[in-house]
Amino acid sequence: MTWPGLTDEAAAVPRLAVIITCWNYADYVSLAIRSVLDQECNECELIVVDDGSTDSSWSVIKEHGVRAYRIKNSGQRAACLYGLSKTRAPFVLFLDADDELRPGSLAIILSKLDERVAKLQFPLERIDRDGAVIGPPVPKLRAFRDHRALALRVLKTGTYASPPTSGNVFRRDACRFLEEADYDSAVDGVILFAVPFLGDVVSLSGALGRYRIHDRNKSGLGRPLDAKVLRCELIRFLARMDHLRRILEPMALANRLAPAEDTHFYLERSFYLAVAEGRPVPIKSLARLLQRVWENDQPVKTRAALAGFLILTAILPNGRAQRGLSYRLNANQHSISGLMRSLL
Repeated sequence: MTWPGLTDEAAAVPRLAVIITCWNYADYVSLAIRSVLDQECNECELIVVDDGSTDSSWSVIKEHGVRAYRIKNSGQRAACLYGLSKTRAPFVLFLDADDELRPGSLAIILSKLDERVAKLQFPLERIDRDGAVIGPPVPKLRAFRDHRALALRVLKTGTYASPPTSGNVFRRDACRFLEEADYDSAVDGVILFAVPFLGDVVSLSGALGRYRIHDRNKSGLGRPLDAKVLRCELIRFLARMDHLRRILEPMALANRLAPAEDTHFYLERSFYLAVAEGRPVPIKSLARLLQRVWENDQPVKTRAALAGFLILTAILPNGRAQRGLSYRLNANQHSISGLMRSLL
């Protein structure tokens, strides 16, 4: 399959590159590699970058005979950029070395891509360190193709529902913003929220990958309440919003981007941080957060439940409030009854 107007030389370039970056994931990287190779997808190329691992990761990677590079430890963002420099593919999927793609996923992804797509996203099935499924896919996504509504949402809130790194496929031009994101070691940052301004975002409702939850996850999934991590998230969010504002300036949209400190994400993480540090939640901050909760487009029942949880967390003794938030941040367990037991 070739796109109209492409030369024979351009058509020979794989349409999709899967770039696996690995740092000390010898226990999992082989599974990630096999999850790509076993699909035998001719329109996809695989590149593996070992980010200066000190365990046996490099030896494991070499056993598969794939295109692989070993670099000095530089962090995920730098490793992904290095892998990107080794491919000409117009689309790229950055697959974490502890995650996997589901069988048949590459064919589905490729069938949805065209030159107007800036990003494709899909949920990830949650698995434990041994590969057993431990919960429904995250996040819960509906199927759509859109850019205008998402762009408006980003301008208003700075965010939208998006999967962890391994659940996103980016058009190559979106990745150029990673070079400027020196405030961030990860790749699932500013490019997620710039893409609605570059083209369509295709969202799929079915899980095409597997997200492994274990004791070394860097994302919020499965992570306990941690004041240091929350503080870093707030700093990162402020830097990312400033970066996004600069990206939007040539489009004359920078002045329409909401102030970072007044967004749902910032107010919610500030709420979490106050609880984690044993500080009382300021009434004004809680009121602003509740207002942002009620302005989102979730069902009324969901908004009411979240608002009730926040109010109850704010007035309970700190120990109970911390237990409730820890439960909410734990990806392995989610139920209203369980949440109430953790609070009360």
